[in-house]
Amino acid sequence: MIDIDITMLIQIVNILFLIVILNAVLYKPVLAILAKRKKKLADLESEAENYRKNAKLRGEEFDKKLLEVGQKAKAKLDDARNEAQTAGNETLAKIRSESDSAKSSQLSQVKSDFATARKELSGQLDSFANEMASKVLGRAV
Repeated sequence: MIDIDITMLIQIVNILFLIVILNAVLYKPVLAILAKRKKKLADLESEAENYRKNAKLRGEEFDKKLLEVGQKAKAKLDDARNEAQTAGNETLAKIRSESDSAKSSQLSQVKSDFATARKELSGQLDSFANEMASKVLGRAV
């Protein structure tokens, strides 16, 4: 059975004293360290979130600039291609005109040579006809 005497009172005082000392020496410092740790983790988490937001914004900005640069490069490439096509067409037209003029001059030269040869041969046509007739008939005509 339980006897209530002075030892019980001493034990209660001892437990209360122990609670006060443990609270001052152990619990409060540990709770303070845990609070600091919790605050530091919250700060680090918010800082990490800020870094994530900044990284996302910079990524979007980078993508936007990359798209702009790609569009500018495509426009410049299209311009260069069009300039090259125009220069090629001009060169081709120049070559065609030179070719056409050379062709027409050669054709006129051939026509004049043909006309000259025709005039020469038409003058000798009677003598060739008589000569052929004499060869075919075997006697002079």
